[in-house]
This record gives sequence, structure tokens and C-alpha cells, in this order.
Amino acid sequence: MKKFKFLLVSLLVLLVLAGCGQTSEAPKSEPAKETAAKDQSIKLGGSSTLAPVIAKCADDFTEQYKTWNKVDPQLPEEPIVIFVSTGGSGFGVKSALDGTVNIGLVSREMKEEEKAKMPNGKIIKLGSDALAIAVNPQNPVVQVKPNLTTDEVKRIFAGEIKTWQELDAKLPNRPTVLAIRDLGGGASQVFDELVMKKTPVAKEAIQLPSMGALAGKVAENADAIGYVSTGLIKQNEGKISALNIDDVTPTNENIASGQYKIARPLLLVTKEQPDQKQQLFIDYLLSEKGLKVVEEMGFVPTAK
Repeated sequence: MKKFKFLLVSLLVLLVLAGCGQTSEAPKSEPAKETAAKDQSIKLGGSSTLAPVIAKCADDFTEQYKTWNKVDPQLPEEPIVIFVSTGGSGFGVKSALDGTVNIGLVSREMKEEEKAKMPNGKIIKLGSDALAIAVNPQNPVVQVKPNLTTDEVKRIFAGEIKTWQELDAKLPNRPTVLAIRDLGGGASQVFDELVMKKTPVAKEAIQLPSMGALAGKVAENADAIGYVSTGLIKQNEGKISALNIDDVTPTNENIASGQYKIARPLLLVTKEQPDQKQQLFIDYLLSEKGLKVVEEMGFVPTAK
């Protein structure tokens, strides 16, 4: 479980690297320094799937430049301060709208009513992810029935198929343990729209607060089945296995081509037009360096 611990709690990244130039100003008190840092910071928050990607890029960006004048000579010599927090895609949208964050992180399509509330903002696609139907590698379903139909997946999560043996007579007569995201997560909405199609998920399903927690539940329980980000499966190879759906494997190629259907975008959203510093970081995320991180963490980067 230790490997999943960092995804079970909110991810908060504070990168503060001060320049070493001399200044004639009197030293600021500690509260004043903290307030100044917050005023200069870029705050991003939302999707627990996307947050680790942004945190890694923020780390790389800050390590490379350290102060804003090294990103753009016209900017002052101020330390780069970037906060990244999680809370789900719904939190990402809400926090972007109410100003809690400058940039919301969203791993689902934006709703029309959400778009209507940010007519002057931006919706930027950083890449794509897919929800793989994931099981523990020790589950014999991996060998006996490695391909499921969308209808079978729907019936499992609706509670109509309650044991593995009901899915296939060669499987053990043990109950399926359903692992799902809580309702605030973008994954739950994507799964509902593309698989369940408004059919309720079984009441026995275990709701997890983050995609990392969901992946952890599948990794620790031989009878668990859940929908897990393909990026997390690749990051935890050997601990989680993905089943094929309708004879299609959730590979990057199949996700990019649209053959694998349970897919979703990875979005950055802003209520207003980003300011100069925010845009510079967005540009970095969309650069070759930023998109390489997206790919290295198991997702499909957007086409440049």
C-alpha cells in the first residue's frame, strides 16, 4: 500500500526556489513572506488522475528556471511558486469558477452549463486517458476470460453478476468486489455515461476518494474489479491487470484512434484568460518537455 499512499491523500506541491541576488529592501517578516509567495503563486487543482502529471511538470519547470525572469527577461526576479492539489474533476471546475485555483484540472468532458459559466476562459486538452476494467493479477479471470463485453461490465457493476462463477463457470464461486470512484470524480461520470448509461451501480460497490485509492484496492484484493486509469496501470505494472473490452485492448494506439471507447480527455480549464505567468506555465505543459511527462506517466499526449 505504501506505493499508493501518495495518491490516497490530497497532493500538495509547493515549489519555492528563491533567487540569490542582493536587494536593498529590508527583510520581510515571515507572515509577509508567506503572503507575498501566495500572491505570486499559480494554483492548480482538481483531477487526481491529472494532478501527478502537473506536479511533476511543476517540479521540472521550477527546477529549470527557479525565478520568473529566467522564463521571460521582462518579468521580475521573483521565485516561481506553484501549488497543485487534488479533489476530483468536479472540484477542479468549481474551484476554477470561484477563484480558489487559477487553473482547474479536469479528466472528463466539460458540461455545457459549465462552459457557459466561463465564456472568457480557456479549455485546453493536455492529453487523453482511458478507464481500463482492472483486476488483480492473481484473479484467474485474467487467464480464463481476459475479454469482457461492455454489457458484461455493466451487469457486473450493476450487481446482476454477483460472483466470478456467474461470469464464467470455470471461475471460482467468490463474490466480486466492486471498486469505484466517488461521485466527485470525473471517472465516475465517464463510466456512468459510457458503460452504465444511467443504470445505477450496485449499492455494495466501494467508493474510493481518488484514482490512486481505487487502484490500490484492486491491487490488494484478489476479487476486486474496478475502472482504473490506464496511466496508473502502467505506473504499477504487475500489480494490476487490464481486461480487454469488446475485443479491444486499452493501448495508447487504440485510445488515440478511438477504437477503445471508455476514454476521456485530460483538460486544463480557466474562468478567464490566463495571465502572463499562468500562460507561460501552460505553454510549458504543452511543450515537448511537458508532453513527454504526460506520455511517460502512461497517458496519450495531445497532438502538437
